[in-house]
Amino acid sequence: MRANSTSQTSQASMTLSKAVIKAAELLHLKQLSVARILGLSTATASRLHAGTYLLSPERGKEWELALLFVRVFRSLDAVLGHGDAAKKWLSGNNLALNGRPAELMENTEGLIRVLHYLDAHRGRI
Repeated sequence: MRANSTSQTSQASMTLSKAVIKAAELLHLKQLSVARILGLSTATASRLHAGTYLLSPERGKEWELALLFVRVFRSLDAVLGHGDAAKKWLSGNNLALNGRPAELMENTEGLIRVLHYLDAHRGRI
């Protein structure tokens, strides 16, 4: 029974790690931004992108921030897609958020504010 639990955790780690990398690539976010969003060192973010580091539910903060980041991506994708419109929105100044979403997401409070903002707009669709 224990081996199955370990296998499920490993699969979840691989899935979330890949989702974070793919979302960052599609949104053209640099590794430094991903490191800040997830609360990782730049070296760890580099290993994550290289596939030699996996996010883990045992490291609660990075896991929760990664889940929030993927939720931001999914909401943004639903509202604007993941192309130029999303990239422009992330880098542009947003009066309602009082800043640039890409910069705001680099701390926990900003990440949550951006997520709530997108979820509210996603609900209108």
